[in-house]
Amino acid sequence: MEDYLQVGVITTTHGLKGEVKVFPTTDDVNRFFDLKEVYLDTGKEKITLEVEKCRFFKQFVILKFKGIDDINEVEQYKKCPILVTRENAVPLEEDEYFIADLIGLKILTETGIEVGVLKDVISTGANDVYAVTLPDGGEILLPAIKDCIMDVDMEAGEMIVHLMKGLVE
Repeated sequence: MEDYLQVGVITTTHGLKGEVKVFPTTDDVNRFFDLKEVYLDTGKEKITLEVEKCRFFKQFVILKFKGIDDINEVEQYKKCPILVTRENAVPLEEDEYFIADLIGLKILTETGIEVGVLKDVISTGANDVYAVTLPDGGEILLPAIKDCIMDVDMEAGEMIVHLMKGLVE
């Protein structure tokens, strides 16, 4: 399991006073109002930053970090993911999972036949779709609905699915 979970990605700077424009990658964008401390993944290290101010602009979140007061100080962080610790993550409801925890699960049919490995979760308007890599290198897409996803066993690292007609040739 991942220790850090991504909640957004810095897309660009905003203004001259060190603010950044963040594309949220969380289901609950209002969670940014409660953030006090975040981690910036620079690719080389994780930097701890304190959130000073938060507001929204169109589909973006505008964040101001304490101690960063100039565009030149924050310019280097473009395209960096913003992470939170698992303890600071939004609590999950029953049958909800973090995408980072789902990636890599072994996908099995309800009869125990191995289908492949979950490689990506695609968010659509109606429901998520799971991209599964098959053993032969192919790919199938499974809708994340109760008729298709029978069980998720995080401890075993497995997801049990019902392959509905038309999903697999």
